[in-house]
Amino acid sequence: MKKSPFIPVLFVLALLLGTVGCKKILDLLTFQINDSSTFQLPATGPLPIGTAGPVIALPGVTVNSTANSTYQNNNTAADYVKDVTLDRLALTVTDPAGQNFDFVKSISISIASDAAGTNKVPLASLNPVPTGQTTIELTPSGQKLDTYLRSGSYTLFTTVEMTQLGLSKATTVRADSRFNVKADPK
Repeated sequence: MKKSPFIPVLFVLALLLGTVGCKKILDLLTFQINDSSTFQLPATGPLPIGTAGPVIALPGVTVNSTANSTYQNNNTAADYVKDVTLDRLALTVTDPAGQNFDFVKSISISIASDAAGTNKVPLASLNPVPTGQTTIELTPSGQKLDTYLRSGSYTLFTTVEMTQLGLSKATTVRADSRFNVKADPK
């Protein structure tokens, strides 16, 4: 029986096409959701020397997420989401001009699916906060966040430990988050 020289070539081509096809399917089911929100830190005034900075727990801020439109753009839906994790959370001082994060010793942000915070879990934190920065990047907690990104909104709860400097003016901070999502197609 004579062997065809094309059989090994066809086998390699089939293997290559199978690998590329699987990679393409994985790409279709892995994408990112980018959300942005703002919150305000109240003025505290300077603190007396030797006084520890106060810990301020801010009320929850509801974020209208881009999740549903992102799911639709990726041919899936919230019901098909398998795995959501926080990839990045950056905070930027937007007002007043020239303000930096020197008034913050540490910061932590939690996420909940409702404004009451009934199922709140840690999202990201940073301790210590570096001085002289107008933008800081928090460390993700590694929590699985599927539940929180299934609806059109979620709530962020921020806790800030202030430095002794305090704040002379209320300060507005923008939170930009990026979530990694894995989902099945519709």
